[in-house]
Amino acid sequence: MMTWILYSVIAVQFVLLAASIYYNIKFGIKILNMQDSIEAALDVLDGREESMDKILKTPLFYDSPEIRRVHSDITKSRDAILRIANDLVGTVNQDDLAELANTEPDTDAEDQNVPV
Repeated sequence: MMTWILYSVIAVQFVLLAASIYYNIKFGIKILNMQDSIEAALDVLDGREESMDKILKTPLFYDSPEIRRVHSDITKSRDAILRIANDLVGTVNQDDLAELANTEPDTDAEDQNVPV
């Protein structure tokens, strides 16, 4: 009787071990696939951030409040993309941190008065 209980316990543990191994491998593969997707998305975000940075460096030739608002919106969007990329990677350089601290989202009075 005692050996039958021992063999039953061993069989249950083996089934649980097999299920655990199956799900560990399954979730491990999902995590690796997700990591690849995130890395690809970060590459796209990096390219878009560089593109926006080039656009923002060009001088404005028209002094319209609407154009200044669009320029401000593009700057804030670029900063948001940079924040997302840094959060996903988990590494923030001190220079990036100082740059982000200087460009916190704000509500400018001129932004609120511009009709859309």
